[in-house]
Amino acid sequence: MAGHSKWKQIKRQKAVVDQRRGAQFTKLGREITMAAKQGGGDPAGNARLRLAILKAKEGNMPADIVERAIQKAVGGLNASQLDEVVYEGYGPAGTAIMVEAVTDNRNRTVAEIRNAFGKGGGNMGESGSVGWMFSTRGVITIPLDGKVESDEVELQAIEAGADDIVEEDDQLSIYTKPEDLEAVNQALIDAGYKPSSAEIARVPSTTVSLDQKDGLQTLKLLDRLEDLDDVQRVFSNAEFSDEVLAAYEG
Repeated sequence: MAGHSKWKQIKRQKAVVDQRRGAQFTKLGREITMAAKQGGGDPAGNARLRLAILKAKEGNMPADIVERAIQKAVGGLNASQLDEVVYEGYGPAGTAIMVEAVTDNRNRTVAEIRNAFGKGGGNMGESGSVGWMFSTRGVITIPLDGKVESDEVELQAIEAGADDIVEEDDQLSIYTKPEDLEAVNQALIDAGYKPSSAEIARVPSTTVSLDQKDGLQTLKLLDRLEDLDDVQRVFSNAEFSDEVLAAYEG
């Protein structure tokens, strides 16, 4: 999981400086709207909405835009036209890819995603073709900046209900059951730690290590998919070496 997690970290860093902030707000707003549509507009009783609002705050999304996204769902303002769809496919070297989208036009979305797969050296698969390789888990990331003792974090996380913890160079990835994510995250915050992210993610059971050629091609494909307006999140079982990631960033 190390290389994959590092790619996700790169995506977060890029999002902070992304000049297309409007596009980022659109994706965050759609997640808030879908969360409110599914579980109601009160964050106190809607865990998914609380996480969506937290992510919006991390992305510096203005409070009035957050509120409009909620009202779009509870007020029935075109929220019924939005659907959540999951697409599956294969990347270079047979890597598995899951694409989560929110759309008001499934035909448009599937055509754009199929085109992105084709241009990126992959192809779309049938429903269920790769989904069995992923499990839905809570994932909390804490940077290791020299001031944070990994052993202490691990102890706090386990006591709070974490299932698994993986140390990856400069960060800890803490895995939980989806329903335990908020409690574990809050326990870590209360203990004085500062998670850089907390999300429900599709985590692959096994990963595929790629050479530089396939790795760079796969990274470009993942980026191409994430840049689509209707796409919310992309997950893959590809694992990238530090050398591949450095070459891609360069």
